[in-house]
Amino acid sequence: MEYPCYGSADYRTPAFHAEYENGSAVTCLKYKEYKIFQGKNSLRVLPATYVESKKEAETLEITLWDKMTGLEVVLSYTVFENYDAIAKSVKVKNNGNKKINIKSILSSTTYLFDKDFDFVHLEGAWARERNIQRKPLINGLMAIDSKRVSSSHNHSPFLALARTHTTETQGDVYGFSLIYSGNHIEQTDTDPHGLVRINVGINPFGFNWLLENGDEFQAPEVILTYSNCGFGKMSRTFHELYRNRLCRGKYRDKERPVLINNWEDTYFDFNEEKILAIAEKAKDVGVELMVLDDGWFGKRDSDNCSLGDWFVDKRKLPNGIEGLAKKIVAKGMKFGLWFEPEMISEDSDLFRAHPDWCIDCKGREKTPSRQQFVLDLSRQDVCDYIVDAVSNILSSAPISYVKWDMNRNITEIGSAELPENRQQELPHRYILGLYDVLERLTIKFADVLFEGCSGGGGRFDAGMLYYFPQ
Repeated sequence: MEYPCYGSADYRTPAFHAEYENGSAVTCLKYKEYKIFQGKNSLRVLPATYVESKKEAETLEITLWDKMTGLEVVLSYTVFENYDAIAKSVKVKNNGNKKINIKSILSSTTYLFDKDFDFVHLEGAWARERNIQRKPLINGLMAIDSKRVSSSHNHSPFLALARTHTTETQGDVYGFSLIYSGNHIEQTDTDPHGLVRINVGINPFGFNWLLENGDEFQAPEVILTYSNCGFGKMSRTFHELYRNRLCRGKYRDKERPVLINNWEDTYFDFNEEKILAIAEKAKDVGVELMVLDDGWFGKRDSDNCSLGDWFVDKRKLPNGIEGLAKKIVAKGMKFGLWFEPEMISEDSDLFRAHPDWCIDCKGREKTPSRQQFVLDLSRQDVCDYIVDAVSNILSSAPISYVKWDMNRNITEIGSAELPENRQQELPHRYILGLYDVLERLTIKFADVLFEGCSGGGGRFDAGMLYYFPQ
């Protein structure tokens, strides 16, 4: 079953599960048609690998459909000429006349025909990320996931299945990497006969998506590779593909500047003179970029206020960001700036003006974390505000570098704008909103090097690499 659905005689974990208006949850997909074409299409509103010439890849699309419900599913497979990898994705469309509630839509199902493999993944926490974990496959379910609305430190959206004897330089290994920055799951389901089903995609936990008539839903892309020369060959395949055909922009193939950041030196206690003094000494030892971190905006003297108020604190910087940046540039260095645009402090002008912009389950007490909360990026007005606020700063001064931080995960998931029957769409809508903001800003400021600082939320994933080449 290339794309298994809930409700048939297959009792393992399905890739697709939906509920229909008649109360049924049974989906029965049949083959409809296929097409093969040169090149590779981009995914609507999602990051994905790309080609610069149609000759670089060939794509197969298989269309399946459920006659009773009008559900259409398109399975996409791209093979690359120069990279030993396959890109897989799934798109569904409601061609019926009734609503469909999607409960699970995974991006890839793959099979191995014996279970003599180890389940290899990367686990961790803040400051000890991506530690290799390896254990033998067992009958039944094995899985890693995230429910934090971020890919997270805890489990990278990556899975490898390796023969028990596989080392860095020899042995068979299959690799699966999800290009997505939100809730994810990587799972094996091994039956009593040793047949292994591997499912990868958006985590079904807490997920729901309502498809009206004519609506489409695009699931994220998964990259699959196989190595017969151990983990090293697998790693190099991912590295080469992602460096050259996922990462984008003018900095994709450039050396990154050597930088210094003032944070651990000054924290919030700085002024223009202190920053210039740091830059002067850094310049003497060959540092090329001075990055001003947290504390330059609003009334940000501590971490309990002002997130969202992206205007310069003239107490610390009387000449503004523009004045400081020009003095740094005059020293022969570049200038960079820290932002945490997805966050909001309750003690901020933005929260006082727009309390409904905060993600919040109405009537529930909010869980504090780092004395900040998260803006509702499922809302267009919030995304527009972030783009405008960051753009105003970046346009005001010679800024060459942005450090984009994200220091807490989402709790009490709720949106003041989404209707009741769409509240569980918020986690994925948040990620779509984030991608929209990043797409607009990185195109508008193509000469700025954007760094995705994953130290807080742990979004060290392939989806973010599409927007942040660092």
